[in-house]
Amino acid sequence: MDSYRLWVQAHPFLSAALQFGLLGTLGEVAAASLKARRPALPCTSLQLLAKVLAWALLGLVIKAGFVGMKGFTRALLDQRLLPGALGSGLGWAFALSTLTNVFFGPQMMLFHRLEDNLILGRRGFDGMAPALRTLVWFWIPAHTLTFSLPTEFQLGLAALWSLVLGLILGLAATRRPA
Repeated sequence: MDSYRLWVQAHPFLSAALQFGLLGTLGEVAAASLKARRPALPCTSLQLLAKVLAWALLGLVIKAGFVGMKGFTRALLDQRLLPGALGSGLGWAFALSTLTNVFFGPQMMLFHRLEDNLILGRRGFDGMAPALRTLVWFWIPAHTLTFSLPTEFQLGLAALWSLVLGLILGLAATRRPA
């Protein structure tokens, strides 16, 4: 764990890109495989490579977003616009998670959809309402845990959550009637 921590500290953007490129894409493959009830890709191999790069870019955006949202949350606390109880511990993690997912999450999801649309040659934003609802039922609780960890472990866990959400959505798709 110490070598991982040191690697993330030394290469914050590279580590974010690699972790999201790998785990985010793996989440999409897992969801497609669960939905198909057999090993499956969500797209062509060339599109999958483009998705790895899109997830890597998203990792950079998320890294910058996490840093910015920490400053935003701290500024609200410093100006006493949030209760002082949210200034440390689990309160801090919850406040940061909630503000991140309310103010940053929707734009990040729309950016990710634009990436997907470009890669897959699609248009529109069908299915965005359920995706946005994941901000409440999945991402706020998940990132509360994420932000309770030391900074150098937060992006890795956030990338892992992308894989977990892919598994959840893939399992849910197998339960829907055809």
